[in-house]
Amino acid sequence: MRASRLLSLQMLLETRGRMSAQALADALEISVRTLYRDVDQLSAAGVPIYAERGRHGGFALLPGWKTTLTGLTPSEAQAVFLSGLPGPAQDLGLGSDVEGARLKLLAALPAGWRDDAQRVSARLHLDPVDWYRESPPTPHLVTVAAAVWNGHQIRMHYESWADTVERTVSPLGLVLKAGVWYLVAQPAAAVDGSEKIGPRTYRVSGIRAATVLSSTPVRRPARFDLPAYWAASIRRFESEIYTGEAQVLATPTGLKGLRALSSAVARAVAAAPPSRRQDGRVAVSMPIESVEHACGQLMRLSPEVEVLRPAALRRALVARVRATAQLYGAVV
Repeated sequence: MRASRLLSLQMLLETRGRMSAQALADALEISVRTLYRDVDQLSAAGVPIYAERGRHGGFALLPGWKTTLTGLTPSEAQAVFLSGLPGPAQDLGLGSDVEGARLKLLAALPAGWRDDAQRVSARLHLDPVDWYRESPPTPHLVTVAAAVWNGHQIRMHYESWADTVERTVSPLGLVLKAGVWYLVAQPAAAVDGSEKIGPRTYRVSGIRAATVLSSTPVRRPARFDLPAYWAASIRRFESEIYTGEAQVLATPTGLKGLRALSSAVARAVAAAPPSRRQDGRVAVSMPIESVEHACGQLMRLSPEVEVLRPAALRRALVARVRATAQLYGAVV
């Protein structure tokens, strides 16, 4: 355990440069006192680690010094192979690079670990695309990815659900969500200071043309965190899209169908109190986007799910049932 921690300490200094004692202790989840003991042990082992005093001081390694170890445990090596998604890497134009890195990592591992590392890709496969769906075509993904990597602005023709517009943006990152690629970018107006506009999300499949402005570098917002932005955008999207609420009664089969509608509805089902009704149905307060949208969703779950409120949703379901019956010549 301690040997692994000492190696982690060494790798932190290698990859991040000078760090304060408190920052190192926090990263390793140990006390500062324990950190000092670990630093002493590394120094005694010949690792050229030194301390700098002062406000901007901390611990650092001698410039140019680098270990020849990979620093990976057997389990970590397996995790690295598990994280390599060949499909997305190929989409980004990095398929050969990923394969080259995989081969180099294999060569660097001790001989006894290689079979275990390769066993991961032979026995586990990650498929990020949802059932019954295909990833939309993204002919400009490689161009966009190059701009993201190199920090250059993009001028693009973008087709949204409402219109096709021309945008100049500063790309901040790419996100793969359920087999769909998204570009997170700052509109150019926000970069030049003429408007205060936060980062926006663009579906890469909606980009109809893209030109990299190699002469215009990207100025990233201070402390921009892509995972944090994406998590916040998902929460914001859900809060904006669900504009109402419906009260329903559902059988066990109906509850299963409700859970499959969306993660927000699944959370509502999980929060529903146990049933005290004689028929065993459970009362659920579920979020809805609109009466029309909810009518289409809940029509498929009838009669396992009954809507109690709002009245407008009940009327919409009744009207759809009558229209369907009339279409098929049934009497309601």
